[in-house]
Amino acid sequence: MDQQMLLYAEVIINNGKTALTLTTDGILRWYDPGNILRCLSVEKEVLGVSIVDQKIIIRSFAETESGGFCLGSSQRSLVRKSFVFEALTDDSLRNLYDTFQRYIDSLGRPKRLFIFVNPFGGKKSASKVFTHDVKPLLEDANIEYTLQETEYQLHAKEVSHKLDLTKYDGILCVSGDGILVEVVNGLLEREDWQAALKMAIGVIPAGTGNGMIKSLLDSVGQPCTAAYAMLAAIRGHKRSLDVATIWQGETRFFSVLMLAWGLIADIDIESEKYRWMGSSRMDFYALQRILRLRKYNGCISFVPAPGFEDVGEPMSLGVESCIEPLKACEHGYQGPNKVDLERLRWRKLNGPFISIWLHNVPWGAEHTMAAPDAKFDDGYIDLIVMRDCPKLALVSLMSEMNNGKHVRSPHVVYIKVKAVVLEPGSRTNDSTKEGIIDSDGEVLARGKGTYKCHLKSLMVYNKLQIVMDQGLATLFTPV
Repeated sequence: MDQQMLLYAEVIINNGKTALTLTTDGILRWYDPGNILRCLSVEKEVLGVSIVDQKIIIRSFAETESGGFCLGSSQRSLVRKSFVFEALTDDSLRNLYDTFQRYIDSLGRPKRLFIFVNPFGGKKSASKVFTHDVKPLLEDANIEYTLQETEYQLHAKEVSHKLDLTKYDGILCVSGDGILVEVVNGLLEREDWQAALKMAIGVIPAGTGNGMIKSLLDSVGQPCTAAYAMLAAIRGHKRSLDVATIWQGETRFFSVLMLAWGLIADIDIESEKYRWMGSSRMDFYALQRILRLRKYNGCISFVPAPGFEDVGEPMSLGVESCIEPLKACEHGYQGPNKVDLERLRWRKLNGPFISIWLHNVPWGAEHTMAAPDAKFDDGYIDLIVMRDCPKLALVSLMSEMNNGKHVRSPHVVYIKVKAVVLEPGSRTNDSTKEGIIDSDGEVLARGKGTYKCHLKSLMVYNKLQIVMDQGLATLFTPV
C-alpha cells in the first residue's frame, strides 16, 4: 500500500540532483548519482538532523554503511554515517529541516538525559566508553545531557534520590548493573517514588556483569555492545521491569537482577581474591568450589506461580509467622502488604542445599544465562534450586550456564515464584561456618567464618523476605 507523502523536494547530493521524499511510515528515499535507490528508516536508523550553510545533514546509525533498510543486511554491527543534501532555495532548506525534525519529535525520543559514569567498575573502562561510544551519538542525536561520575559506593543512589527529574527525559548508566541498582533504590526511596519510577533508565555495558542490558538486547537478537545499547536509549522505547523488595526488620533493599545463596554466591564473592586473573577467575574458583563442595542447612518457603503448585511441600499451619511485616518508613515505597501475602498458598523446600538462586531477567552476566524463562515484567521471579548433585555432573551443569541448559538437569528445580522467605543455615560439615547472601552484586549478609566476614553488611545472616512487584521500574528497551 502506498504511503502518504510528508515531503517531496529536489536536492543536490554528490553534485547530482535528485528527489528526496519522506513518507508517513518514516522512510526517507533518494537516488544516488548512479541511479541507486537509497533508503533510511527515520525511526530505526536516523539519529538527528542539522543545518550547515545551505545543506541539510542527516546523521544515521545503521547496520549497513549505506543504511540498509531497503537493501537488507545480515551484518550485526552499527556504522555512523552522515548524508548531506543541498537545498535549492532557503524556503526549501527550512521546510526540509522542519519536516524532518517534526517527524523525529513525534517519535517521543529523549531530549535531555542525566548520565552516570562509573569510572571504577569492571575493567575501569566506563570513561573511555562514554568518550568513544556514548558522547558522539548524543551529539549526533542533538540530546542534551548532564554528566555525573560516581565517586564512591551508593553515590548514584544519593544523587537519584535528590535529582530534579523534571529537567530530564531519562537516566543513563554507563556501568555494569551496580549503578542501575543504585538508581532504582534511590528512586524508590523518594517521596514521589510513583512518578519517579516512570523515568526510563538505560544501561550502557561498561562493567563486569552487564546482565540487564545483555538480557534486553538478547531478547531481540542484538549483540551486547555499547552501540546497540545507545541506539536503544536514543530511540526512546520503554518497557516496565519487575522489582523485588528484600527486607529484614527495618532494613530493605530493592533488587532488579538476582539474589544468590550457596555455591553461586560463594563463587561470585569469594573469587574476588583472584581478581588479578580477569574474567577467568570465576571459572577457576568455580572448579575449586565444586571439588570442595559445600552444602548448607536451611529452608526456603515460597508462593509458586500457576503451574508450579506441586513443587515442594505445603506449609503447615502458622503461615502468618512466615512473613514478617515490612516496617513503614518515612518516605518512599512502603513495600508489599503482609495480609495479602498471608492469603497466598505457601510451599517450602528443606535443605541441605548446594545453591539457591533467584533471578529476575534471563542473563546474570554476558556469558551466564541463569534463568532462560525469566521475563522482565511478569510479576514473578525465577527460582533455581540445587539440593544434591554429583561433582562430575555439577561441572557439566556449570558449563551449560552460558546457554541456559543447566535448568534442564534432573538435579535442578526451576520454577517461578511470587514471594520467597529464605532461612539460611550453617554448612552441613561445620556448624561454625555459614554462608554469603548476594543480591545484584551487593553482599546483603555474611555469616560466620565467611570471606571477609569482619566487614559490615546491610543485613544479618538470618531470615530474609523477598516479594516481587510487577512493573515497578521503567527501562529503555530496543523495541
